[in-house]
Parts: sequence; C-alpha cells; structure tokens
Amino acid sequence: MSQRSSFFQDVYEVVMLIPPGRVTSYGAIGKYLGMSSSARMVGWAMNSAHTLPHVPAHRVVNRIGVLTGKFFFETPNRMQELLEAENIEVANDQIQNFTDFFWDPVKELL
Repeated sequence: MSQRSSFFQDVYEVVMLIPPGRVTSYGAIGKYLGMSSSARMVGWAMNSAHTLPHVPAHRVVNRIGVLTGKFFFETPNRMQELLEAENIEVANDQIQNFTDFFWDPVKELL
C-alpha cells in the first residue's frame, strides 16, 4: 500500500467516527493525524470518498463551514441535503452556527 493510500485510509477512518449531526474540517482531520498543514491532502482524500458509502464525506467542510466539496457528490445539492437530514442548517453553501456543530477529533478522540 502506498503512503498516499495509507493516509487516505487514515482520513476515512477519522471521518467514519464523526457522529451524525456534527461536522469537522479538513484542517482538523489533518491536525489529528499529526499533519497540521495537510488540509489540502485531506481534501484530496475526501474528493475520492464521495463514492464510498461507509464514509460520511458530507460531514467534512472547510474551516469556516463552507461546503467546498459539494461538487464531488452526485448532484451539487446532495451534500446540503445530507447535512439538513441531520438537522444541520445550511444557507448559501455554508453551515449556519458552524461552531455549534463542529466536532474536533483532537478533543473528541484523545
């Protein structure tokens, strides 16, 4: 397994731990994995995750709650629909009251 594949798998394992109704950011996942400057790499992993049914990719957004990964879902609205089904309000592609829903793996998993 390549180092990249292993990193992607590590990202997916963290994402699978995000509880329904909560969200995290690319940077928070990178920081948890010991690579605090790897938000972009986490993003690449998430771009590949939308087809993996066991990975709730819709729960990962950018650092201010914007649905930057929405175009990697089957429709541009699907990410928002999945979040709203978990009672997370989204307006103009941004999670409202983001800090109320933010799940920090560094705090939650250590």
